[in-house]
Amino acid sequence: MGTVSRKTEEYLEAILNISLKKGYARTNDIAEELCIRPPSVVEMIQKLDLMGFVIYRKYEGVTLTDKGKKIAETVKDRHETLLSFLELFRVPADIATKDACKMEHELSPETITQIRRFEEFLKEHPKAAVIIEDFDRFLAKKSA
Repeated sequence: MGTVSRKTEEYLEAILNISLKKGYARTNDIAEELCIRPPSVVEMIQKLDLMGFVIYRKYEGVTLTDKGKKIAETVKDRHETLLSFLELFRVPADIATKDACKMEHELSPETITQIRRFEEFLKEHPKAAVIIEDFDRFLAKKSA
């Protein structure tokens, strides 16, 4: 994502996710989502405010600016694309979620685009369902 750090992306995505669920994001919600202490969140939120990614009002919570929301939505989209892709390979949900979180910050936009296109191809291809069923049977044999 260019000049934005992974940490910044994680915070913006967390704020977006919380806001989508609750309609707002408070520092305690963000701390819980990211598994960190509230004072650390306040410090980072103040930095994000100075950078123009959020509007922070003490005791009122955090709101994404258009600039912050654009980045957060891009990261969320990358996450959902990668999660869907990993689930296609039958990676267990908890592991797929953790791996998608790691990958969403590291893969190039071109790679994400190709993954998305491959998933679209599978949805449109008539033989894809049969191949996936064959893969499920293959996995069942391997685990037996």
